[in-house]
Amino acid sequence: MLPSLILHTLVFCSYILCSSAKETITSNSSISDGEGDSLVSPGKKFELGFFTPNGSSNTRRYLGIWYYGSNPQTVVWVANRDKPLLDDSGVFVVGEDGNLKMLNGNGESFWSTNLKAVPSGYKKAKLTDTGNLVLFNEEQESHSESIIWESFHNPTDTFLPGMRMDENMVLTSWKSFDDPAPGNFTFQIDQERVNQFIIWKRTTRYWKSGVSGKFIGPDGMPSAMPSAISFFLSNFTTVVLHNESMPHLTSSLYSDTRMIISFSGQIQYFKWDSRKIWSVIWAEPRDKCSIYNACGNFGSCNSNNDLMCKCLPGFAPSSPANWNNQDYSDGCTRNSRICNKKAKIDTFLSLNMMEVGNPDSQFNAKDEMECKFECLSNCQCQAYSYEEPDNMQQGGSRFAACWIWLEDLNNIQEEYEGGRNLNVRLPVSDVESTRRSCETCGTNLIPYPLSTGPKCGDAMYLNFHCNISSGEVTFDVPIGTYRVTSISPETRKFIIQTNDANDCKAGNSGDDLFRFKQPSPFHVTSRCNADEVEIGWDPPLEPTCSSPTDCKDWPNSTCNGTSNGKKRCLCNTNFQWDNLSVNCTEDSGYGQKKYKSSTRKIALSLTLVIACISAIVITIVSSAIGYVYLKRRKQVEGEGIWGNIQRKSALHLYGSASERHVKDLIDSGRFKEDDTDGIEVPFFHLESILSATRNFSNANKLGQGGFGPVYKGKFPGGQEIAVKRLSSGSGQGLEEFKNEVVLIARLQHRNLVRLLGYCVAGDEKMLLYEYMPNKSLDSFIFDRKLCVLLDWDMRYRIILGIARGLLYLHQDSRLRIIHRDLKTSNILLDEEMNPKISDFGMARIFGGKETSANTNRVVGTYGYMSPEYALDGLFSFKSDVFSFGVVVIEIISGKRNTGFYQPEQSLSLLGYAWHMWKTGKAMDLLDQTLRESCKADELLKCLNVGLLCVQEDPGDRPTMSQVVFMLGSENASVPAPKQPAFVVRRCPSSKASSSSKPETFSQNELTVTLEHGR
Repeated sequence: MLPSLILHTLVFCSYILCSSAKETITSNSSISDGEGDSLVSPGKKFELGFFTPNGSSNTRRYLGIWYYGSNPQTVVWVANRDKPLLDDSGVFVVGEDGNLKMLNGNGESFWSTNLKAVPSGYKKAKLTDTGNLVLFNEEQESHSESIIWESFHNPTDTFLPGMRMDENMVLTSWKSFDDPAPGNFTFQIDQERVNQFIIWKRTTRYWKSGVSGKFIGPDGMPSAMPSAISFFLSNFTTVVLHNESMPHLTSSLYSDTRMIISFSGQIQYFKWDSRKIWSVIWAEPRDKCSIYNACGNFGSCNSNNDLMCKCLPGFAPSSPANWNNQDYSDGCTRNSRICNKKAKIDTFLSLNMMEVGNPDSQFNAKDEMECKFECLSNCQCQAYSYEEPDNMQQGGSRFAACWIWLEDLNNIQEEYEGGRNLNVRLPVSDVESTRRSCETCGTNLIPYPLSTGPKCGDAMYLNFHCNISSGEVTFDVPIGTYRVTSISPETRKFIIQTNDANDCKAGNSGDDLFRFKQPSPFHVTSRCNADEVEIGWDPPLEPTCSSPTDCKDWPNSTCNGTSNGKKRCLCNTNFQWDNLSVNCTEDSGYGQKKYKSSTRKIALSLTLVIACISAIVITIVSSAIGYVYLKRRKQVEGEGIWGNIQRKSALHLYGSASERHVKDLIDSGRFKEDDTDGIEVPFFHLESILSATRNFSNANKLGQGGFGPVYKGKFPGGQEIAVKRLSSGSGQGLEEFKNEVVLIARLQHRNLVRLLGYCVAGDEKMLLYEYMPNKSLDSFIFDRKLCVLLDWDMRYRIILGIARGLLYLHQDSRLRIIHRDLKTSNILLDEEMNPKISDFGMARIFGGKETSANTNRVVGTYGYMSPEYALDGLFSFKSDVFSFGVVVIEIISGKRNTGFYQPEQSLSLLGYAWHMWKTGKAMDLLDQTLRESCKADELLKCLNVGLLCVQEDPGDRPTMSQVVFMLGSENASVPAPKQPAFVVRRCPSSKASSSSKPETFSQNELTVTLEHGR
């Protein structure tokens, strides 16, 4: 018996050693699922083999890496994540072509490293103690080993010590808890900002580091990831500023740690602790309000509330239907415009303990009044925040800081611990209420009759308290104090938060539970969640008063005594109290008597009036018919070639009908090529455009562009438009036309021109834009007479506006867009000289992960194209940055890049600017008309930024977010530029500076358009 037992034990042990003790595999060995094989790292830290995830059905088998001996299994890498095996026939081998492969029993490949060019030599795969699966190639002669593939460069959802997060690395979540297939969320470096990271939910930004909180970090850049996390993601290469709260960081502190992007979209940092479990040390988004712009622009988020979003006072949901369905992505819009000359001066809504997206600019202010005045003096200013120097963090400025927001506020959170005081600009009318209404409390409006104190509201409703420091409203009843999460003046209801589920009752039992003092205007409604209760209030009686002046906010009322001795603002004779509108309205009974007394007089006059009106109407109708007939006949004679076009109404605005109209054109062959679904702008009939432009008369012609002629038009209602008409001889065509129609309609920004509609009729294709009375930027800066109208402050504002428009295109719009033809003639100026980027015919849409692309058809304008685009057809967001740099230098110098030639050294404008910068003569580059108005520090900063943008290597150029930050902040550090591209002009062209006509050249599919003016 004993010898038999020993024999069985030896056999079992030998099987275990044979099946699980492999450290490497070669072309002569493999890992078999059916045999229970696995690959174990030398120190038994990690194991590679076949597994079934998280106890799911054993019919799905995956090849993966997990922590050795972990229970439950902690998987860190999966090979065939989107193609599982359905049996245990899987084999992991080094293939004949040198690739690692996972095969099934029939030899079908379920996963491979897919290396195209594998060097010859001896191949072996090894699992290291860091969890990295490495494929080595050993040279036959030298026996030296080189790595040709490793799992650390091809991660799934997990980041391990030893990895390095670079611009090419993306972590992709599992689809669910037990499905390793690629899920909805990815984590990667934010390509637009330095040392920042982003989580995408498919193509939507889900979370971004450094968008709010502490606005400016110790390095002068926007707030970043926690230093310890950034240090880990950089593979311990970033420089960390150490202080009392941040100990010295070393790689040894990160043993037994990992980071994953979970299937729910949270990036989580784990550490194996002394209890032998994985503990979450840090995670983002930490709550539902940490999701990127969770409540949209001007929407405030509170993660403590069941309904987490509400609009700031003075704002309303942009899409009420979506908002009611708890889709807050559209955010909120203002009830009234700010900086309205017809209204009273704007005021500010003071909010405490707020978190908000990063500001657009910052400067040192003497006091808060200077900060407030700075915001009021700029019509673009949406809000400001002021901080005394004593409150500044260690290492900050000793001056008081003033932060300014010029764009819509985003990523707003209230009751945020460590948050800042924020002052949101509002028209006085949006927050100015009657003297008896209580002031707003944080983000909460306190409508009459609700009362937070004896001097406001109605005393019957004095159950509320406002915490001024936090902006929190509470509701006081005999059994306790409850936090108010929202107040709805329209429905006369508010919601309180309870801690006990038993509090959640309705009807009389709810009223009894809260022990409202009877008679009470408050009552529990039917709405009741586990931790929230909805309470309604009854409409109020007439307001109490002590003197006639107390009733001035209630017209048609007088302060009089009542039967119980109290004085109230009682309605005057012929008026009655309307407790819904909280006002005195005309008594309907009085109006009825008044009506009966005058009935006979009206009836007597009515017959005569009807007879007169009938005669007048007949005369007018007859005249109108004759006039319309003559006008239509004259119009048909004047239209010539348009006479055969069917006449319809002057203007038709379609929704889905517009889309059907275009599809009909596609089917008929008149407007073909690609599908045009998704057109979101109105379709205009040709007849209305002919009438608006007077049949495209030369008197209405504004200019000529690469697309074709541009005409001014005016609709019967007085609206002025600009009409771009596609020329049959244009170098641009149908593709560019459709690009503008589909693309620009989806863009909404103050620094982008607005597309009003389009027209397609036969061979005619037209685009309708808002009319820009000041035409294009080049018509000012290159004209020796008009250039004096643009002083330095105006030029600086134009530069900043163009930068913000580009930033919106690159980063903040619904579509990430590269313009590809940015130039001064494509910058239009409105009546207040605000810049608006136009002409999106060449633009390209980029997906959430794309950063560059290549084309065989190079389009754009010589002098503004980046070298990598002009020479190799490679374009990226940095191509637009180069064009922006050229525009900045042209604005500063007042000279065209395409027409400038410096004969002594054969320098281009960029080369000349670089020479002036290097020799310390930057002021000599300045347009002579700016000598008196120029601010030297702003000029040097703009020129520095412009030269950074035109550097030859795209990697050296800043992103537009960095450009906006450098231009908008007084304290931002601006790096020194390197030599720009196109320094030397090989052959000066006299045509470039004198021709007013566009010239188009085409050679080997390279198309370049030279344009001067629109």
